[in-house]
Amino acid sequence: MHRIPIINVGIDTTSYADSCDRIVRLSHQNQSGYVIAANVHVVMMAYWDRQYRQVLEKGEIVTPDGMPLVWALRLLGTKKQQRVYGPDLMLALCDRAVLEDLSIYLFGATDDTLGKLERNLKLRFPNLAIAGKHAPPYLELNSPDFALQLETDIRLIKNSGAKIVFVALGCPKQEFWMHVAQYKSQYKLAVVMIGVGAAFDFHSGQVAQAPRWMMAMGLEWLYRFCQEPKRLWQRYLINNPMFVILFAIQYLRRTLFKM
Repeated sequence: MHRIPIINVGIDTTSYADSCDRIVRLSHQNQSGYVIAANVHVVMMAYWDRQYRQVLEKGEIVTPDGMPLVWALRLLGTKKQQRVYGPDLMLALCDRAVLEDLSIYLFGATDDTLGKLERNLKLRFPNLAIAGKHAPPYLELNSPDFALQLETDIRLIKNSGAKIVFVALGCPKQEFWMHVAQYKSQYKLAVVMIGVGAAFDFHSGQVAQAPRWMMAMGLEWLYRFCQEPKRLWQRYLINNPMFVILFAIQYLRRTLFKM
């Protein structure tokens, strides 16, 4: 595994097996870290926001969650790079957690979603140890109550004994939360945190995933945009074209420099 910059965000050349191996190894060694599933939205947010970019830089693993990032890595020389999609990585890790006798924690979403998610995970992985689950109240990162709530949440996770924490607070909040939890909390967490975004909604059955053929063609954004146009129009109609332009500049510079 090595990290390749796409625009100005490092993306790891990893796989499901490689990412799971690394997370399991950290868990058995009682070490902490956080994993980011990066797509175009993540990269573009980091392009505009230096603080967010620094959070990504400190991630233990930054996976190519979106097909445009997979194609970019292939163009930059990693010819066999495959997608490492957050919701699928979550399932792969649940499978490994059973084999490695590691307990997990579900953090984010709503109580209703967590209840359905826990039930579905137990049906799929009967021996999966779910140490706890918690749907925190919605608070802005700059809210005066955020720091207090953070310490409460971290204490709950630490007391649960979980080794792997799935965090579903949405981008960019989940990445900032994981960063603060690792580096700025008074409680020392010996857990690996994985930001999985909409995975809780998908695996609980609350939200339908795009068909696999659309995912393979890089059209998942279109499927989601049709579902939630008011919420996602800016993300897809501004960030996606900007990503294409900025990466094209990067690729042309690289090609010309090689010449």
